[in-house]
Order: sequence, then C-alpha cells, then structure tokens
Amino acid sequence: MPESYRNGELVIVIDCADLGRSARFWCGVLGYTAGPASGQYQSLVPDGRQGIEVLLQRVGDDKLGKNRLHLDLRTKDLRAEVDRVVALGATRLTNQPVSEDGWNWHVLADPDGNEFCVLQAPDRGANQG
Repeated sequence: MPESYRNGELVIVIDCADLGRSARFWCGVLGYTAGPASGQYQSLVPDGRQGIEVLLQRVGDDKLGKNRLHLDLRTKDLRAEVDRVVALGATRLTNQPVSEDGWNWHVLADPDGNEFCVLQAPDRGANQG
C-alpha cells in the first residue's frame, strides 16, 4: 500500500537516463521490487511492506548542478552501508564523513549523478549517565 499524505499518495520521482540500470541500483539500495517499465517510467515499490513508491523517470537531458532535493538513508553502521551502496554502483562524493551535531554522513551519487546521503545518528546512549 502506498504511503499517503493528507490529500493523496506520496511518490518520489527520480530522473534517470537508463531505467534498467537505475532500477537495479535503487532496488538493491532500498530492497524494493521493480514493476514493469511503461514508456519512460518504472515504479519501484517496497518488497512486501508499506513504504514510499519510487518512480523512475527516463529523461533525455543530463543532470546539471546540485540537486535541490535529495534522499537521506539513515543507518546504524555508516561505513558498512556506504560500502554496500558503492558496491551497487554509487559514487562517494565525500572522502571523509561530514559531522554536525553528532550526526555523521557521506554524500554519494547514484549512477546518473543524483546526490543522496547515508547518515548515522548520534549515539545518544553514550552521553547519558
């Protein structure tokens, strides 16, 4: 079942050049299943669970500049998750993790150059006593 917002359903659309390549990448990263491609679109949905549908849209133009909107993937093991998504085809854009207010993250790009972040939350338990 798709995620809803107050007046309908929420879908995230990602522009790409190659539907098959992007579907393999994002399905591997998110654990989603790809539906059949239909023209310039391909839907990716959570495998047997509720979540936000990702719709891939094939576009003819190249990506220019920085994304104004991006995905954040929050994980408990930053290094392992970054290594996993790089092995799937992502490019690491930061050499060292960025750190702010206890959060640590890397900026990566999908095979089409769309930026996204992999983040690890602060360890709040270490500061409690």
